[in-house]
Amino acid sequence: MPKYLLTALLLLAAPLGVAQTSKSPTTPAQPASAAANPQVIVHTSAGDITLELYADKSPKSVANFLRYVHEGFYAGTVFHRVIPGYLIQGGLYTAELQPRRTHSPVPSEADNGLSNLRGTVAVARGADPNSGTSQFFVNLVDDRRLDYVGNQTGLTWGYTVFGKVIKGLDVVDKIAALPTHAQGPFAADVPTPLVVIQSVNVIGEEAPVAPAAPASPAKPATTPRKSK
Repeated sequence: MPKYLLTALLLLAAPLGVAQTSKSPTTPAQPASAAANPQVIVHTSAGDITLELYADKSPKSVANFLRYVHEGFYAGTVFHRVIPGYLIQGGLYTAELQPRRTHSPVPSEADNGLSNLRGTVAVARGADPNSGTSQFFVNLVDDRRLDYVGNQTGLTWGYTVFGKVIKGLDVVDKIAALPTHAQGPFAADVPTPLVVIQSVNVIGEEAPVAPAAPASPAKPATTPRKSK
C-alpha cells in the first residue's frame, strides 16, 4: 500500500475522571456533564459554531484547547483544510497560511472510548500519536476509521475526540461546501474564501484580551487523506 495512503488512514483526534459529588438533602448534585464540560463559541467569518468540550473524557486535550482559547491564540487563524464528506480542519495557520508557534504537544487520549462521529471535534496530529498541539478538526460524517484500535502503531492509535458541535453544524456544512484549491504550502483542499476564526470564547467567561506568544515552534499536523 502506498505510504501516503497508510498515513491517510489515521491522523486526526481525552482521559477519564469525573469526581463523584455527594448529595445533600437541601442541594441536589448537578449532573457531571453540566459541571465539568465547558462550552465554547467559535466565531468565524462564516458564522458561529458552539462546542461542548468533553472534559470528563478528554481532560488533557480539553485543557490544551482551553489554554489556546484563553491566550486568544485562535483569533485570526483559519480553516485551512476542507474535504467534503470527511472533515474541516483549522487552528494553526493565519490568513497568510503561516503557522503560529505552539506549546508542547498534548498526549493522545484517543483510547477514551469516544468515536469520530459526525459533528465531533478531534485533535489533529502528525504520525506520532502524541504530537497534537493547537490544530483540531470537525468530522463531517461518522468515520470510525479514525478511532482508537490499539497502541501498536500510529496507524492504530486513532484520533482523540474531545468535543462535539452542539450548535452551528449548518455553519460547518457551509464551510465544507466551499470550493477548494492549492494555495501556499498546501497542494489541495484550501477553501475559497478562507474562513477566518475571529475569536473563541468560553461561555460564561470574559473573552481573552489579546493573543500571547506561545513557547515552541509549530509542527503542522499531517492529518489523514480521505481514502478513495
